[in-house]
Amino acid sequence: MKTVILCGGLGTRLREETDFRPKPMVEIGSRPILWHIMKGYTHYGFHEFVLCLGYKGDVIRDYFYNYELRNSDGTVTLGSRNIEFHNRHTESGWRITLAETGERTLTGGRLKRAAQYLEGEQFMVTYGDGVADLDIKALLAYHKGQGKLGTVTAVHPSSRFGELFIENGLVQVFREKPQVHEGWINGGFFVFQRNVLDLISGDDESLEQGLLEKLASMKELAVYQHQGFWQCMDTYREMELLNELWRSGKAPWAVWR
Repeated sequence: MKTVILCGGLGTRLREETDFRPKPMVEIGSRPILWHIMKGYTHYGFHEFVLCLGYKGDVIRDYFYNYELRNSDGTVTLGSRNIEFHNRHTESGWRITLAETGERTLTGGRLKRAAQYLEGEQFMVTYGDGVADLDIKALLAYHKGQGKLGTVTAVHPSSRFGELFIENGLVQVFREKPQVHEGWINGGFFVFQRNVLDLISGDDESLEQGLLEKLASMKELAVYQHQGFWQCMDTYREMELLNELWRSGKAPWAVWR
């Protein structure tokens, strides 16, 4: 089953980093957030990806075209094209289609443009800027059980502020920027039946205000409620938060560790 990752947005709210690279290539630790997302899917047995490129897509192309060189020891024979790799990285077996979907195309339009690379009755979709400790196999099983055209993962967002638990005029517990326990938002991990692609009109349609709204109005959008960790990387503060979690060795999304 293919996983489509939407990688073409401008990332305007993270301009400190995205002036010279697309947001999916902004790093957590020494790896792009895109790598972290793909590692999560691979952990659950999904190794085939379609990356929908747009803004600064060549940065993503260069990263994967040169992945073996970046991540393996090797011997180069000058005067020939021969390169001998001596060790294998853990991403061996990833099959990645790099699909140009236009710099200004909206998210739904990107999905429509990638249709030619999707086979089978179902496919998965996610954004290139969010991580979670989501069980992808459980999400897929839930989608199949619901019998709907699409399933969206709902998550609890993180609070921008510290949370206080107060009793008798004293703070009993303080938690800095926790995930809230009430309210659900689109977590960006989807499963769709292939025929939803016929519902997307073209480049100017977003996934959120187009396809998802249509499916909801048709009563064809199931929801999988994820109670665990989820965090997007829209701002510099969120980038720093994810890097701090990674450095601490307590990154909840790193289920492959």
